[in-house]
Amino acid sequence: MSTQNQPKTAEQKENRALLTAIGVVLVGVVALAIIGFVFMSHPDEVVEGQAEAATVRISGKLPGRVAEFYVSEGDIVRKGDTLVHIHSSLADAKLMQAEGMEDVARLQENKIDAGTRSQIISAAKSLAAQAEAAVGITRKTYERMENLFREGVVSEQKRDEAKAAYDAAVAAHKAALSQVSLAEQGAQKQDKESAAAMVNVAKGGVAEVQSVLEDQYLTAPCDGQIDQIYPEESELVMLGAPIMNLLRLDRKYVVFNVREEMLKDMPLGAEIEIMIPALDRRKVKAKVYYSRDLGSYATWQATKSVGQWDSKTFEVKARTVDSIPELRPGMTVVYLK
Repeated sequence: MSTQNQPKTAEQKENRALLTAIGVVLVGVVALAIIGFVFMSHPDEVVEGQAEAATVRISGKLPGRVAEFYVSEGDIVRKGDTLVHIHSSLADAKLMQAEGMEDVARLQENKIDAGTRSQIISAAKSLAAQAEAAVGITRKTYERMENLFREGVVSEQKRDEAKAAYDAAVAAHKAALSQVSLAEQGAQKQDKESAAAMVNVAKGGVAEVQSVLEDQYLTAPCDGQIDQIYPEESELVMLGAPIMNLLRLDRKYVVFNVREEMLKDMPLGAEIEIMIPALDRRKVKAKVYYSRDLGSYATWQATKSVGQWDSKTFEVKARTVDSIPELRPGMTVVYLK
């Protein structure tokens, strides 16, 4: 009987030892967890942002085909450098048409300014001379008839007929002289002003097309770096379509998206300290110049209806106090509280 109980006693002792070891391990783990929870400090919240730069979108008024690029992505350009050539055969045709209309209007103005042709003036003067000769003949006839009437040789009717012929000749002579005067003066003042106005209209049409054609060669509006080019050579571009982006490296800044509770640490005009991991974790100063609510889509919703509240997200922008040429748009920056 005692011999059969000996193996069971040994097995029970082993089980107790195993359970005791497990219990000790569990107690140790719980103790370490409690100690860590009580004595270990919680890490500070890391606020990350990134570097940005002002972007200028290059576009033009001329729809056409990209003929040639004079720059590539990453190139540094100066203000006034030619960036791209856009060709439009339609705009060239419009310019030719506008210039033709200007030529027509100018020729019409020159014709009016030149006055009546010399042949017309000469014919009017010939008619005036004939009318003057008729006046001389009828006047002599009338004078003879007047003398004969006084002598009683001819009747009063004959004298009156001669007088009427003379008066008609005088009136015809005056009319002929008026025609000579009109021919010599040429067109009326209103006609000349109208012709000049048509020339101005045609010149305006030419200037309009030329202003559009000025954008066939797009130039850099400022110093910067070519960031991204959208079309390829020979592709068609529409009116106002973006051709490329130009980064203004002289207007770099850093941007953070923070909860509104942090705004007290980043007020407008304040200097904050930031760290740039890509530049050997360099720490620099930056001055806050912009802060704006991002809207309801970026609001942090409270998880409990009691004891918590919603928190909005604000976009905060700052510029480094010192110039950092190595800082590139897209680099990560860290706000140091």
